[in-house]
Amino acid sequence: MTAKTRVGADGRVRCWWPGDDETYVAYHDVEWGRPVTGDNRLFEKVCLEGFQSGLSWLTILRKRANFRAAFRGFDIVSVAAFGPEDIERLVKDAGIVRHRGKIASTVNNARRAIEVIEESGSLGAYIWGWEPKMASAPPTGEDSLPATTPESVALAKDLKRRGWSFVGPTTAYAFMQSIGLVNDHMEGCFSRAECESERAALTRPKPGS
Repeated sequence: MTAKTRVGADGRVRCWWPGDDETYVAYHDVEWGRPVTGDNRLFEKVCLEGFQSGLSWLTILRKRANFRAAFRGFDIVSVAAFGPEDIERLVKDAGIVRHRGKIASTVNNARRAIEVIEESGSLGAYIWGWEPKMASAPPTGEDSLPATTPESVALAKDLKRRGWSFVGPTTAYAFMQSIGLVNDHMEGCFSRAECESERAALTRPKPGS
């Protein structure tokens, strides 16, 4: 049987994937799968998922403070104003992932995010419009977690149409998992019920609001 849950040093049952790393466990317990609606936080998460491609998520978590400093807290308007000199500066920043394409993509995506906000009222309204209509069954093991879903494929396709980059279907689904658009905590994980409660209480942002 594939990995499902494990009992941590604190006696709590959680998904297997954070292991015993304190940074990863904290991310799992209080962040992953919790609903996010704020525009700048959504922008940060989609950008970091793009930077993670080809790397471990733990690598990104350990560099997240550096990313936030480098990209001015992922303030969309500030990042959209970055020019070529900012990209050159960031390519030399050893505190982040120095991938020129991903850095340039973050600037581009900030500009595209502003267009989405102008159209929908907020990035949150646009993103939450891709929430699946029907909740999926709780995952029962590693092999029951999809890499993509029809919704993530459609979201990635629409973002590409809008000029976004480094947001393919797999990255889009990881993003959806991280912001609580879906709840993929394992069956039996203590965080699953907490995330479901937060999702049930959430007022979804609507276009124009």
